[in-house]
Amino acid sequence: MKSKPETSHPILEVTNLQTSYGSIRALNGISFRIMHGQVVSLIGANGAGKSTTLNTISGILKADTGQIVFFEEDITGLSAHHITRRHLIQVPEGRQIIANMSVLENLMIGAHIRLDKAKVQTDLEGIFERFPRLQERRKQKAGSLSGGEQQMLAVGRALMMRPRLLMLDEPSMGLAPLLVNEVFALIAEIKSQGIPILLVEQNARKALQIADYVYVLDRGQIVNEGSAQEIQQDTDILSAYLG
Repeated sequence: MKSKPETSHPILEVTNLQTSYGSIRALNGISFRIMHGQVVSLIGANGAGKSTTLNTISGILKADTGQIVFFEEDITGLSAHHITRRHLIQVPEGRQIIANMSVLENLMIGAHIRLDKAKVQTDLEGIFERFPRLQERRKQKAGSLSGGEQQMLAVGRALMMRPRLLMLDEPSMGLAPLLVNEVFALIAEIKSQGIPILLVEQNARKALQIADYVYVLDRGQIVNEGSAQEIQQDTDILSAYLG
């Protein structure tokens, strides 16, 4: 499914976002934007605020101050449920599939917000075509899948929601190198469909290979930004995050 034609407005604009855990400030006034069709990556060390950023945008956490605008609508402070209904979809760290439900049931949960029920079956068939292993295991309990298969299921469930923006939180975490390559091939395929992506990924080298634009977070602040090519040529960032 192709996204709408490009417009001059950002699809997501985050301005001066601050989020705290109790007395600890996790985000200290970050601002960034995503344009139509872009893959934007947030990179940084553990604890830099990457996952907090995604969780605040998706309504899991509440911002102290700042603004989040999605397709020109201010969604700051909306509940996660209402944000999901706007097709701003997050694939959380750790995948969070429902282990005691079948693969098919997990995928159909992804379609629960949709009113176009006639198209749900078509999309389901598309997911099974893209992920033959999920089709083979459609009746199995999701908890019996391998880590790589669970990640495919989590992404497939998100795609069943027809995202206008897909946020991926550490999609390669805990996977063997071969499966990491498979996950990033999937991200490239989603990108080719024009679905914009906000990617948080500890494997900065892989993130830089697929991103259009990159923001570098350090202790809750954006300390650098640029095209993926520009960031790859920055020796300080290379030494800090790529070893």
